[in-house]
Amino acid sequence: MRNDASINCARYLLGAALLAVTSMASAQPTFGNPSPTAGKETSQAANASADQSLYQQVTYTNVSKKGPAVIVIPGEIKSNNATFLQKFTSNNIADFGELELGNANFPVLERSNLGPLLKEFELAYNLGDQDSARKMLRMGKLKTTKYVVKFDILKTEQVASAQQGFDGRTIGNMVGILGAFSGSRGGAEAGALGGTAVGSVHNNEATSVWVIGMRYKIINAETTEQVATGYTEEKMEIGAVSSGAMGVSKSQQGGLSLDTMVQRLVQKSVWEIDNKYK
Repeated sequence: MRNDASINCARYLLGAALLAVTSMASAQPTFGNPSPTAGKETSQAANASADQSLYQQVTYTNVSKKGPAVIVIPGEIKSNNATFLQKFTSNNIADFGELELGNANFPVLERSNLGPLLKEFELAYNLGDQDSARKMLRMGKLKTTKYVVKFDILKTEQVASAQQGFDGRTIGNMVGILGAFSGSRGGAEAGALGGTAVGSVHNNEATSVWVIGMRYKIINAETTEQVATGYTEEKMEIGAVSSGAMGVSKSQQGGLSLDTMVQRLVQKSVWEIDNKYK
């Protein structure tokens, strides 16, 4: 009996150890924060703002249904905004497109499989050259491609801005002057101290809003004819606030990044493609 109990105990311990190891292996890695301000008020405020920019996975409506095979080609960026053009190329946007179409259960042929033919492939579809397109579609993995998809940026512009603030220096000077005219030494000193305190108060707030617009096109892989198109826009808000009084200052700035905006526009476009064209 004792032997049976020992065996059962050993099995129990072994099972618990395996369960613990499995749980550890399946858990996502976590990382520390070496910032000297970690956990402090400024860190909490900055992280709360940054959390809104984290990648958010979209649950596509028809994800259980497998879509037709597609290939994403780099689209056009019809924007003159220097900041946007420095950060993005059409390849970056196509990378986001491949990721999200894959998440929506569309078999996606990677552009790298085209190798040196990529430029010719893009040109054939952008010009509607059926003969060139058909020749390329007879090669290897391209035979299974039904649609060619591209995402174009049509708009990136700042559409609105607003700012407001308070500067206590003028009122502080007035308090000091009134104290000086009070006719007493105590009144003058109180006026000077009050003027300094009020003059140190300042508060500023500024906000700018951008609109970024994206168009998607679905092209028949064999005929190069346009099957469908759609357009969506999103607002990007960037804000900054600062305040201070008696030598104590506080400031914060943030907003969605261009990377996040482009990815969310791609997600909205893919959500529509998933709903309408599977």
